[in-house]
Amino acid sequence: MAELVLKAETGREIGTRESRRLRREGKVPAVVYGLSDDPLSVSVEWPLLRKAITTEAGLNALITLEIDGDRQLSIVKDLQRHPVRRDVIHVDFIRIDANVELEVEVPIQLVGESRELIAKSGMVDHMMHSLTVLSRPASIPTEFEVDISDLNVGDSIRVIDVVLPDGVRTEVDPEEAIASGVVTRSTLEEMRREEEAAEEAEAAEFVSGDDGDGDGEGEPEAGDGDD
Repeated sequence: MAELVLKAETGREIGTRESRRLRREGKVPAVVYGLSDDPLSVSVEWPLLRKAITTEAGLNALITLEIDGDRQLSIVKDLQRHPVRRDVIHVDFIRIDANVELEVEVPIQLVGESRELIAKSGMVDHMMHSLTVLSRPASIPTEFEVDISDLNVGDSIRVIDVVLPDGVRTEVDPEEAIASGVVTRSTLEEMRREEEAAEEAEAAEFVSGDDGDGDGEGEPEAGDGDD
């Protein structure tokens, strides 16, 4: 788990105009809260914040905030972006204790390729993209890799199948599905067309009178009766 140091400046004024001014200066308004301390309004340099949240750990990176000479271990709790430009416009940091368990979302990455699914023109339905876990800060995983190589149509990989590292646990239902093997709509339509074609062929065969008895009997021809 990556740990980074980020300087946070105090004394910022609250309000839309002040927040816009900070953003023009390349800073992001932020709030720091948690551990029974009062919330603190601060600002951070956007280039340094971007560096902190684009590591392998993503938003679960441990960030040591330098605030007025004091250092506080934290993690990003919420990141707000502009709805159009997607710029980061506000960030919430939560203070954490290195020895206390916290709840985080860890991304789930599907790896491998299922030959069975490919052969049946199936696909993987990825239903759970992150897993909520409880862990001490230093033990937070970067991501969970889930192998789908043995996945077949109708099969599912569930939470219980994920191997959690030591010191990491989850309270998510162990039977909740992460990914399933399903048949695509185009394959289902093709199967339906094949079934309809088979039914039509069977009906045509029945109408033609070929009932498969093989006894050669039919209607008597004219002149076969007694004289």
